[in-house]
Amino acid sequence: MTSDIADLDLEALRDLVRRAARERVAPRASDIDARGEYPQDMFDLLRELGLFALPLPPEYGGAGSVRAGCIAIEELARVCYNTAYLLLVQWAPFGALLAAGSAEQKQRWLPGLADGTLRAALAVTEPSAGSDVGGIRTQATRQNGGYRLDGSKIFCTNAAVADFLIVAARTSPGRGSTGISVFIVERSTPGFAVVRDEPKMGGRGVPSSELSFVSAWVPEGNRIGPEGAGFKAVMAAFNRSRPMIGARGVGLAQGAMDLAIAHARQREAFGQKIGAFQGLRWMIADMAMQIEAARQIVYHAADAVDLRGSGKDVAGLVAMAKCFATDVAMKVAIDAVQVFGASGISRELPIERFMRDAKLLQIVEGTNQIQRNIIADAVLGRL
Repeated sequence: MTSDIADLDLEALRDLVRRAARERVAPRASDIDARGEYPQDMFDLLRELGLFALPLPPEYGGAGSVRAGCIAIEELARVCYNTAYLLLVQWAPFGALLAAGSAEQKQRWLPGLADGTLRAALAVTEPSAGSDVGGIRTQATRQNGGYRLDGSKIFCTNAAVADFLIVAARTSPGRGSTGISVFIVERSTPGFAVVRDEPKMGGRGVPSSELSFVSAWVPEGNRIGPEGAGFKAVMAAFNRSRPMIGARGVGLAQGAMDLAIAHARQREAFGQKIGAFQGLRWMIADMAMQIEAARQIVYHAADAVDLRGSGKDVAGLVAMAKCFATDVAMKVAIDAVQVFGASGISRELPIERFMRDAKLLQIVEGTNQIQRNIIADAVLGRL
């Protein structure tokens, strides 16, 4: 259905995804979280709808629209963080390939990401290098015709099911960010192993794993771009994905507000619906304002990526979108739990799941403290 999706206008796309989210995704959301199992049925649904194609370039089978990707993620995150996550983890790695990959690499890997026949993961984070990408220690040692990778990664989301990974490793010791290169590591590579899945407070349906590389052989043709250009490739991947992380924040916040509104209309106290109390009405009014502001900055950032691709101004804007929208998601989720009162902390109701999932958004793809550094660099410069 890839070509059908590409032909839809944005409102038609929103209607299609919203209907699928309500009818097919929402009934599964709580069970996916409770079991902490990979939702293959939801992956199959997204593939059936052709949604994986949305932000990838048309020449590789995609629709070429980050804005469309944001809309799809927003509607899915409104009912299920994990199903929306399936889209994002498919899309985060392709930014590095798009920015620095060869024509052969793009043709080999991108069409499979667009139609869902391949799954990928981005392996950057290490025990000593999270937001500090320049601190990567995994070593890539050049040998005849390729490299030997040695080291470890943590919190690598989707690695447990990925067909290939985009792995950042150090090719030049002592050179900071300019000594990092990026490699395509196929799942069957000897010396590569998924060690274990992390037990997480949220996003429990899409595993985040610890990885090990012990003399893992990677041919030179699997290096993306020249040696030392890996940091820029990783940053390009992050810049393309950050508006869509912001969209997850918008969708999650909207879903939390939806639940709070339904509860405020139904629950009675002191002889009236609790939604009649000014304190709660103002809380929900604040939620609505914050969500709409987040939505607009996310769409603006997505349009900037679609139109201009990259640049200092775009980097600052996508950092604003990610940071603001995910902070809004956390605040709205907390306030929505407050609307529910004691029942809001019960695992029998979905609202507590929204709060657990919201916290992850302030951390993944660069913490919101790092986003504020990027924003300050964009508007103030380095002093």
